[in-house]
Amino acid sequence: FLHHSITTMNLLRAATLCRGQSSKLVASSRPALAPTATAAATALSPNTNNSSRLFSAAPAAATSNLPPSIPRVGAATAFPDEYPGQNYIFNWCLNADGVTPLKKCAFRITKPLDLKVAGLALPKSTPLKVNAKGDRSKVPEAGMTDALSFDTFDEVMQQTKDSLSLSDALYCPEGHAPSTKFGVRVITNSKEGALVSDLVAYLERMPKRDPTSQSVTCYVLGGPNCEEFAGYAIEEVEEQKDDGSREAVSVATVVITGKKPSLKRIVAGIDLSVEGLEADALERAEKKAEEEKGE
Repeated sequence: FLHHSITTMNLLRAATLCRGQSSKLVASSRPALAPTATAAATALSPNTNNSSRLFSAAPAAATSNLPPSIPRVGAATAFPDEYPGQNYIFNWCLNADGVTPLKKCAFRITKPLDLKVAGLALPKSTPLKVNAKGDRSKVPEAGMTDALSFDTFDEVMQQTKDSLSLSDALYCPEGHAPSTKFGVRVITNSKEGALVSDLVAYLERMPKRDPTSQSVTCYVLGGPNCEEFAGYAIEEVEEQKDDGSREAVSVATVVITGKKPSLKRIVAGIDLSVEGLEADALERAEKKAEEEKGE
């Protein structure tokens, strides 16, 4: 009974930490992605709604019948049955991103030491400079040109999320896009070459914090049967601030698939996404200034 109660309380804590980053789609100058749901994520998530990043936990179990020894034990500080690659808080955040690690093996990698824990090699050099100018034309923005429609992007993105959910292991480098404060999370199943290590070396290390949704989310799927695909999309969402108010922000999604996903193509998608996020932020700031001036 004690084991069950502690598990329930910690699942609530995991949901609360990620729920602060939840958002819902609003009107945008760019077309909005059609709402979809990963079948595996839906099956395991307690509740879903119209928000692409919102989820909630089941009601807490009654604790009035706990034995009197519980207060002397103190609050639980770790989830039962956790181990490297199995972290409940991080799994909840991946679930909010549309990926559910069904094989219970997902490594959050924010620093070189995390690479060792995941059984991967350390980067040969840090920081790593990547010149991805030649790949920018190969990563179109969905809905903005004839090269990639939103319907096609949405379909491939959902298939990629589903395939990642079924992967034996997931490797998730996190960090700031170089010279910016935009957080980036890459979710990949690929161990080809030094891809994950190079991404860790390329991204700038962020301050240590509990996992949350990031401004740029990259879904990178590799494997012998994967078709080549590259694209990105930017959408405007509302995020809840610490004071309870909501503000409009833009987030980006990058999808890269192939037999051996290219580091340069991933970086090109990140660079293009950051440029789009910066442009949207500038546009909102100018609009706000005009409104305040009119008042």
